[in-house]
Amino acid sequence: GNNVSHSKRRTRRKFYPNLLTKKFYLPEEDRWITLKISASGIRLINKKGLKTVLKEAKEKGFIKNY
Repeated sequence: GNNVSHSKRRTRRKFYPNLLTKKFYLPEEDRWITLKISASGIRLINKKGLKTVLKEAKEKGFIKNY
């Protein structure tokens, strides 16, 4: 993308994901896991549940071990 100034000059820029390091508790395994996850990923965990999201991420190849 571009930053566009008031005089319409364009300079290149990058769009980065909103990543956060967050700890989640897994009550089934009685342990904490730390994930580097985006803000939209946190909302997805709140919506679907941690266990479901981890299972789907493993099936898609986003995480190796869980």
